[in-house]
Parts: sequence; C-alpha cells; structure tokens
Amino acid sequence: LSELGSESAKIKAMGIMDKLSTDKTVKVLNILEKNIQDGSKLSTLLNHNNDTEDEERLWRDLIMERVTKSADACLTAINIMTSPNMPKAVYIEDVIERVIQYTKFHLQNTLYPQYDPVYRVDPHGGGLLSSKAKRAKCSTHKQRVIVMLYNKVCDIVSSLSELLEIQLLTDTTILQVSSMGITPFFVENVSELQLCAIKLVTAVSIF
Repeated sequence: LSELGSESAKIKAMGIMDKLSTDKTVKVLNILEKNIQDGSKLSTLLNHNNDTEDEERLWRDLIMERVTKSADACLTAINIMTSPNMPKAVYIEDVIERVIQYTKFHLQNTLYPQYDPVYRVDPHGGGLLSSKAKRAKCSTHKQRVIVMLYNKVCDIVSSLSELLEIQLLTDTTILQVSSMGITPFFVENVSELQLCAIKLVTAVSIF
C-alpha cells in the first residue's frame, strides 16, 4: 500500500490516471475503503494498567502498522479522486466519508496527544492533562512512525482541499471537514498541519 500510494502520486502528477479503466479504478477504490476501515478506529495510545511494557509496545507496533497501512490507502484513494479529468464514478461517497472518518479519528486520538500534551488523557483517571506546566515539560522527541503518520495525514488534509474544488460533497460531510480544518489551530507544535488546514478551510469557504 505504501508503494501504491507513492505510485498513485506519480501517476496523478503525470496526469494520466484517467487513462485507466473506470471499472478497475472503482474496484480498486472499494478495496482501498476496506483497508481504510481496518485502521480507522484503532487506538494507538498505550495503556499501562494491563500487560507488561514489552507486550504493550509489541501490541502498539502492530496497531501502528495497521494505522499506517490505512493512511497509505487514504492517500491512494484521494490521489485517484484528485487526478485531472477523472470520471464521476470515482467520487464514491462512502470512500470519501471513510477517509474523513479516519483522518478525524487519528488527528484527535493519535497525533494531537503526541504533539500537544494538553490532549493526553491522564492514565490515572484525571481526564485530560491540561496544565501549562505539563505542556512546557513535554518532550519534543517523536517516534519515527508517528512523524511518518503525521506527514501522511498532512498530505491527506491537503488533498481533501483539492477534492473540495473538484467534487460537490454533502452538507454533513462539509461540516465534518470544517471541524477537521479548524481544530488544528487550537493545537500546539503542528505548524505543518495548520498550513494544510488553512488550504482546507479556504476551500470550504469557497464551497
């Protein structure tokens, strides 16, 4: 899926995606939707109450692999839909909604907690960690897989703004996209995402 994501970006840049068979492209999109769904609701946060640390990290690695695979599926699907001169059949509402669902969930539950400690849940049951002191003490070190996922999600958010310029979306979908575009401005340490969100919010306002 990672290779498919990068190759679809190249085909999109070459402007030849529309030369592919529409039926086959639609089949690919439907398969991609299943792969997006696989990681769309998986929590990547560690829970220190149950297993040993090694077991938890092994579990988290497996979860992150599925989440990253789903991100690649999102990118491939959106690369197809935002390529020039694509037929109407490729703008499958279920696929678009699944991409948005995946992106919103992992922004809120995976990336925001990693980049801004205010969004982390206190493992001792105290709710969100909201003190400025905790934000100040936060380590800036990130796992390579988290940085990779962050970059992929930034690409997805940026590509969604392209999709808005091409395809009419339902009011419900537009509301979801709007909230996804506004929330990053309340999160610290996500400047790249905020730039992508500006494009998304601008596309929504034009829409």
